[in-house]
Amino acid sequence: MDLAKELRTEVSDILSSRWQSRDGLEVPEPEDIQLGNHAVKLKGTVLYADLRDSTGLVNDYKDFFAAEIYKSYLLVACKIIRSRGGEITAFDGDRVMAVFIGNNKNSAAARTALQLNYAVKKIINPAIKEAYPNSSFQVKQGVGIDSSPLFVARTGIRGSNDLVWVGRAANYAAKLASLDEGSYSSFITEEVYNKLNDTSKYGGQPKRPMWEEIIWEEKGLAIYASTWWWSVT
Repeated sequence: MDLAKELRTEVSDILSSRWQSRDGLEVPEPEDIQLGNHAVKLKGTVLYADLRDSTGLVNDYKDFFAAEIYKSYLLVACKIIRSRGGEITAFDGDRVMAVFIGNNKNSAAARTALQLNYAVKKIINPAIKEAYPNSSFQVKQGVGIDSSPLFVARTGIRGSNDLVWVGRAANYAAKLASLDEGSYSSFITEEVYNKLNDTSKYGGQPKRPMWEEIIWEEKGLAIYASTWWWSVT
C-alpha cells in the first residue's frame, strides 16, 4: 500500500469509528489509553508555565546560557508543581503543562502560580546574578490556569505517541500564560477564582485580595491576575 492510500484509510477509520470513553479518577499515563478512538473523561484544572521572551534569549545570548535558563526555569516549575500535587503532562520548548484534579485542584494550582513567581524573583534571578554578575538578564514568566471537563485521548503512531488534552482549560491556560499585561505574572479564569479557598485568595497582614479582576481582551472575558508571590519552604 502506498503512503497516500494508507493515510486516507487511517484518517477515514478515525473519523468513522465510534468513541469509547470512561470517567477518570486520576491523571492518565499514555499507556492507560489505547491508540484507537478511546478516551478518558475527567474534570481537571490545567496550568501552563511559560518562560517569556525565549526568542530574545536564544537570539541575544550564548547557547549554553540560554540552555541553563531553560533548565533552571523548567526544573523549578516542575518541582513546585509536583510539591502542590500537580501532574506534569507535557513540555513544549520553554513551557510546561500540568493538570490538577481533586477537590482542591483550583487552590493548589493558584498557589503553584504564586510560588513559581516567588521562585523566579527570589531563587532563579538572584542565582543568575551571582553566577553572571555582569549580565543584566532577568527571567520573566507567565502562568495561566483554567478548569473545565477534559477529554483525554492518545495520539500519534505506535512507538511515537502521547496524550492530547481536549477541552477549554488546556487551550485557555496556554493562552493566559502567554499574556503580557503589565507586571502581572499569574492569570486565572473566573471559573478558577470562584472556587479558590480563602488562603489562596487573600494574603498579607491585614488580609487583602491577591487577585485583581481584569479584562482578557482577546476573549472579552473577565479574568483574575496577580503580582503576588507565595514563599517556597
